[in-house]
Amino acid sequence: MGKGRGASLCLVFLSCWFLLGFVQGTPNYRDALAKSLLFFQGQRSGRLPPTQQITWRSTSGLSDGLFSHVDLTGGYYDAGDNIKFNFPMAFTTTMLSWSTLEYGKKMGPQLQEARAAIRWATDYLLKCALATPNKLYVGVGDPNVDHKCWERPEDMDTVRNVYSVSPTNPGSDVAGETAAALAAASLVFRKVDRKYSTLLLATAKKVMQFAVQYRGAYSDSLGSAVCPFYCSYSGYKDELLWGAAWLLRATNDVSYFNLLKSLGADDQTDVFSWDNKYAGARVLLARRALVNNDKNFDQFRVHAEDFMCRILPNSPYSTTQYTQGGLIYKLPESNLQYVTSITFLLTTYAKYIKSTKHTFNCGSLLVTPNSLTGLARRQASEPTKTVDYILGVNPLKMSYMVGYGQYFPKRIHHRGSSMPSMASHPQAIGCEGGFQPYYYSPNPNPNLLLGAVVGGPNQNDGYPDDRTDYSHSEPATYINAAIVGPLAYFAGRNAN
Repeated sequence: MGKGRGASLCLVFLSCWFLLGFVQGTPNYRDALAKSLLFFQGQRSGRLPPTQQITWRSTSGLSDGLFSHVDLTGGYYDAGDNIKFNFPMAFTTTMLSWSTLEYGKKMGPQLQEARAAIRWATDYLLKCALATPNKLYVGVGDPNVDHKCWERPEDMDTVRNVYSVSPTNPGSDVAGETAAALAAASLVFRKVDRKYSTLLLATAKKVMQFAVQYRGAYSDSLGSAVCPFYCSYSGYKDELLWGAAWLLRATNDVSYFNLLKSLGADDQTDVFSWDNKYAGARVLLARRALVNNDKNFDQFRVHAEDFMCRILPNSPYSTTQYTQGGLIYKLPESNLQYVTSITFLLTTYAKYIKSTKHTFNCGSLLVTPNSLTGLARRQASEPTKTVDYILGVNPLKMSYMVGYGQYFPKRIHHRGSSMPSMASHPQAIGCEGGFQPYYYSPNPNPNLLLGAVVGGPNQNDGYPDDRTDYSHSEPATYINAAIVGPLAYFAGRNAN
């Protein structure tokens, strides 16, 4: 995609950096939380319910799976395109579930919305796991064809290929993540829908068994159907660790602890994402060492704290870059996905150590719960921190959540948002029909994808607000899923 226009705009923004200063006051975390969950309605595939609040979206993808004689309707489009990639979708589901488990009591009326967002995904993931024996469906739609089009999901006329993994074409990574998602969701629904929770957990166990028994990376099995879009760059051992960690939490079955021990997993890391789950698994397992005082899990606590020491800016072991405006900066493309995921781990580990009055050291630096939450949220002594930065406490005074605050991205890289709705333009717009009038238009998108968090600013805190600059202007389900927990945490803290 072309990025030429963005460069000059970026320079304009950067020249304003020193003039703008920082936004004062505290963001409205509760409003941001409500919007962050509303976003998922804009990503829905399948038949939309009467309760749909993002009304410019309509029913789509009703023939998904039809030519393979399976029902694969539902689920989420992963980002600004019309593909259903199960690998990031399952991670999204796991993170929404973890957010709800940790922070549900702070969500207030949004708890129902969080459960609805999870269930929209798990209903689809159950179909993918149960439709055909010894097969796990892992995606719908040909990404190489879809990415040549700019059309609304309601108008899709591209091939809707179905992709799966099996004993002869394994996918331990996507299967391990799917098992994690189903197991985590089973805990969310355990007290409110026992029957559904039981089905989720039973399916999670089957999918995990498949992941362990037939080992291999799904990228090797599916090639260009998932690469370079959602290749499993980190391999599949982290997903086996992640899946086993979630199944252990859901079942307390010692066989999952034995699997964890057999995996070893001493790899050190300073990222957490849809691809690399090591840090997330270690924080989740460290909970047992801290909250349950189980010494068998001390190694995971040590690894979790090693991760924190690699993130904290004043740690002697920090390997994390920060922008001048104070934002964690990991990679040029869609940097906010790493920011939101890492922030989730910061607030959640802070919660664990606070409940047990635990502290740890990064060399000579003493780390307390406030050290971690202070990085997630602005403090008086710091110019800005991650959640507040995303909500507008940054050099541009710009919120990176669509519809939050006065100044936010207006030209996001998202097909449905950038084109007229079915209600205002009922005539079909074909595969290439959307490029000239809409994709390349300098005008703001006609439809607000409320709550969408975009890829975010560049390493200089600049943001061009350019639809064609997808690495900065494209939202994604996994960016949003990870910020739900921290927003609930701060919303709940402000309410107390």
